[in-house]
Amino acid sequence: MSAVPICKLTLIGAGPGDPELITVKGVQALKKADVVLYDALVNVDLLNWTKKGVEKIFVGKRKDHHEFSQAEINEMIVSFAQQHKHVVRLKGGDPFVFGRGFEELEYAQLHEIPTEYIPGITSAIGVPGLNGIPVTHRGTSESFWVLTATRSDGALTEDIHIAMKTNATLVLLMGMHKLAEIVKLYRQNDKGDTPIAIIQNGSTQHEKVGTGTMATIEEVVRIKNLSAPAIIIIGNVVSLRRTIEVAANHETR
Repeated sequence: MSAVPICKLTLIGAGPGDPELITVKGVQALKKADVVLYDALVNVDLLNWTKKGVEKIFVGKRKDHHEFSQAEINEMIVSFAQQHKHVVRLKGGDPFVFGRGFEELEYAQLHEIPTEYIPGITSAIGVPGLNGIPVTHRGTSESFWVLTATRSDGALTEDIHIAMKTNATLVLLMGMHKLAEIVKLYRQNDKGDTPIAIIQNGSTQHEKVGTGTMATIEEVVRIKNLSAPAIIIIGNVVSLRRTIEVAANHETR
């Protein structure tokens, strides 16, 4: 007796880039997919977990370039699911951290499509940790903010003005194009000595790291040729990187 076709959306966090950092539950869901819609920051090696004949569709977004609009992605999810297919939506990091994953779940449920959410390791925590930078540390930082650098109107987020007045760690995603504004803001507020780290392609074999202060980081970026995709970590926890060595499995990167 043949299996009953599944009408379902499974939203999976793919982790920060290293294909081994996806969850076991995420891999099991990929094995059951009929269609996989995957993003730009997803390691394509993860698609090897799918069964034969699966449709694999790239729907990634980059700054100023979208393969599909969000509305089109929403409609694709519904269309495939209504064809009695198990749709897997594979997003980098965790889908609920600036991933618009909730919007996709909500849209599917409005069309009476069953959904499942499988969390992923967010780069906001995992990538600094892999480089010996804890986002919190007793006596150094009691909290952390995860920010997108840009508001919907293109301006620098107002939250950074508030967060920089605290001892919290700031982790900025999608912020490289705003680095000059961020540096200027800190310098104008006499915070030029604030430690900062930039990690490009975190957790992958293409990872590049630059550290410094607000007074020096732009020169570091120029020398090391750092660019997006990268995360920015701001705060005293960055200085802790020099005190320990994290055993990163570079042999598999």
